[in-house]
Amino acid sequence: MVDYSKWKNIEISDDEDDTHPNIDTPSLFRWRHQARVERMAEMDHEKDELKKKRQSYQARLMDVKERISKKDGDEEALKKELEKIEAEGKELDRIESEMIKKEKKTPWNVDTISKPGFEKTVINKKAGRKPDENLSEEEREQRMKQFVKENEKLCQQYGMLRKYDDSKRFLQEHLHLVGEETANYLVIWSINLEMEEKHELMAHVAHQCICMQYILELAKQLDVDPRACVSSFFSKIQHCHPEYRAQFDSEIEGFKGRIQKRAQEKIQEAIAQAEEEERKERLGPGGLDPADVFESLPDELKACFESRDVELLQKTIAAMPVDVAKLHMKRCVDSGLWVPNAADLEGDKKEEDDSDDVAGGEEKTDDAKSKSAAKEEPIYTGVSTEDVD
Repeated sequence: MVDYSKWKNIEISDDEDDTHPNIDTPSLFRWRHQARVERMAEMDHEKDELKKKRQSYQARLMDVKERISKKDGDEEALKKELEKIEAEGKELDRIESEMIKKEKKTPWNVDTISKPGFEKTVINKKAGRKPDENLSEEEREQRMKQFVKENEKLCQQYGMLRKYDDSKRFLQEHLHLVGEETANYLVIWSINLEMEEKHELMAHVAHQCICMQYILELAKQLDVDPRACVSSFFSKIQHCHPEYRAQFDSEIEGFKGRIQKRAQEKIQEAIAQAEEEERKERLGPGGLDPADVFESLPDELKACFESRDVELLQKTIAAMPVDVAKLHMKRCVDSGLWVPNAADLEGDKKEEDDSDDVAGGEEKTDDAKSKSAAKEEPIYTGVSTEDVD
């Protein structure tokens, strides 16, 4: 049988009983509460006093027993003191027993009806932002390359999403994408799309890039890890005030404008680079551009080069002042527009080619013919700067 009698007399609260209308109920409740608190305080004080007396009793009892075992002092006096101490111990036992009985008879209340089996305090703290690492430009570039190598497909998948709920779910499944690296990749991808004239796709990727930048900015303001701001941002953007939405759309339009401007700059840079490479390829032995040199020549020299008339060129040079003629011919040679003694070079080359195909006697005959042809044929590329003298 279970004894339920201990539940019959419980002081659950100080204000559960009905009171007479002429009694000041709040004052009565305060008095009951104060009286209960004072009784509990008095009982706690009695327990503390009993505990102190018990400690003193144990210390004196051990001391007397030790002195008797060592025969230190008058044995009869020690025995009488031991009996006195043991009598005090019995009295303490009686007081403790009465205190326990009294405590059992005391009604339970909100403070004594139960005791916690265990206590545990857990304080949830938001994850702090990652400290900015002191990385050099080379280390940052290497880390970015590694990130793109490992997550390029995931970044593109995020950039192609169109619904906020899909973006939120995707980032929560891939929290490692929430960071500066993804935002930087989306910026570069947007520029490349604009350069390829894929304007609609660029606008959509730009929208996803601004979403990522807003998440990073929100984390910076709250001083928390950006991964903790994914849910809050998408919830806010879907149920935001018109002013916030207008600011968000304005940021997207401004970002697209900057992307278009940067794409045009990169196209111009690519064109300029291609033109520079082409110009370097056509530079002459002296490092001058033949096109620039040709444009700087007098009209009469231009006509000679356009008609490829060597005799006219020699007459034109002879008619010009010596210093001017030397200057123009040197610039033509440095740009490759004019190759001095080119006929001799062509004859030597032909001689080398023919030496593999003809016999000894025939080779000498052809060699002589080629040399005589080189001397007789007035090719314009064979004229040197010495001719002006």
